[in-house]
Amino acid sequence: MKKTIIILLAATTLALAHHGLAAFDTTKTVDEKGTVVDLHFVNPHCIVEFESKDDKGEVHKWQGEMGSPTHLKGWTATSLEKGNTVSVTGYRAKNGTYYMWITSLKSSNGTILKSFKGDN
Repeated sequence: MKKTIIILLAATTLALAHHGLAAFDTTKTVDEKGTVVDLHFVNPHCIVEFESKDDKGEVHKWQGEMGSPTHLKGWTATSLEKGNTVSVTGYRAKNGTYYMWITSLKSSNGTILKSFKGDN
């Protein structure tokens, strides 16, 4: 019985750790405009790959993470297409990579996403 309880507690702790935003700086948001390269509409988290240019014209390849497909009501795997222009707001990865948790996204085709903190 004790062994079962320990295993259940460990599994619960790991699941909660996975769904946290600890890897992201949630004290401030970043805004990026870019072009969609791909949308991965899969569990456990959807990923938008996009490219944006900085002030010097250098292209950066970003990945933006969102909730699962079931949390993106009204969205489908074709809601964003390669080449769509997007405005993306989110929490950037603490390690400084071009990776963020998307809190909102607006596409040039009119598609709007609101993905709230903790929406996993």
